[in-house]
Amino acid sequence: MTNGHPLASEWDLDPACVYLNHGSFGPSPRVVREAREAWSRQLERQPMRHFCREMELELDRAGAVLAGLLHTQLDRLVLLDNATFAMNVVAASTPLKPGDEVLLTDHEYGAVRNIWQARCRATGARTASVALPFPPRPAETVAAISTALKPETKLLVVSHVTSATACVLPLREICQAARQQGVPVCVDGPHALAMLDLHLDSLGCDYYCGSGHKWLCGPFGSGFLWVHPRRRDAIQTPIVSWGGSIAGRPASWKDSLQWLGTRDAAPLLALADAVRFFTPDVLAEYRRWSHGLISAARQRLLQIPDVTPFCTPAETDFVSMAAVELPQTAGWKPGYHGHPDSLQIQLRDRHGIEVLTGSWSGRRFLRLSAHLYNTPQQLELCTAAVAEILQQERRES
Repeated sequence: MTNGHPLASEWDLDPACVYLNHGSFGPSPRVVREAREAWSRQLERQPMRHFCREMELELDRAGAVLAGLLHTQLDRLVLLDNATFAMNVVAASTPLKPGDEVLLTDHEYGAVRNIWQARCRATGARTASVALPFPPRPAETVAAISTALKPETKLLVVSHVTSATACVLPLREICQAARQQGVPVCVDGPHALAMLDLHLDSLGCDYYCGSGHKWLCGPFGSGFLWVHPRRRDAIQTPIVSWGGSIAGRPASWKDSLQWLGTRDAAPLLALADAVRFFTPDVLAEYRRWSHGLISAARQRLLQIPDVTPFCTPAETDFVSMAAVELPQTAGWKPGYHGHPDSLQIQLRDRHGIEVLTGSWSGRRFLRLSAHLYNTPQQLELCTAAVAEILQQERRES
């Protein structure tokens, strides 16, 4: 297609597919894939050297590159497979007992909710959920969370950018409100990395869980956990292995997380190459390009009868991902994880378009994502197909 971004050639996507779901699974540019493959080849050439002498040093080097992007220090950061793994580490490291509470919001990701429900079942604690105002405006969001905190609240778990609803939450203010009540904060932040400028040392949270495979376009299987120094001594891993440094280095809080057995660390090591790819200029260009695509597509979607802005009323409320609310026509059934909305299936099977649709809090939504490899024509094709399918649904209802 024409009018594509000059950097689009760095990706090798299936030409038969219009891929508009980078927010779920973001493919990597060529330089990142080549780096990941090179690290795997290095492991295969001499496993003893790689595992026993080089891996920990190389993880530090890659971590230092990522730390620069996150405006933090290497000793506060450990590279892990993804935000889900990082959140499990936080769960394993949080002491809970009967009567304690872990507070989440009603916008929290389903897998994160599952993690904390499992942890609370195992300890006799409970999870609670605070409903954010709709749409979640900053001051009202902070007030709702602050009011929901109780003396028995031992941890607040909150997304930086919500997954289904695509909201950017006022994280710094949320952390400040929680800190005033003595409640630690764990941030679920997969969508924020690269989408937003992150200054982790000054956010005010206790833990930050991130994934590299979304907007930073790192390899699948790359992510991180940021831990404030006041929490490091309590860190435990849900996977028990040797624990200590296999290279014989001085003990570190990261040891039990870095040596998990015979794991190919290539995705973690190549995460540094994703950071290098996204120079400040490329990062700014990604945000400008994708925001322009999503804004134009969103405007067209909002011209379809009964389609509304959902949780991001203004174009300043999102960057490279936005969701709109769709009408619930007769015969519509809420989709859920693994069982997509019929609209998503039709877009995929009839038009070759991969996009996320589903339900949240009884509302039907469509979430669009775009990156440097997408074109205006692709977004136009998608919005036209959505209009056609919704019109057909209305005729049949």
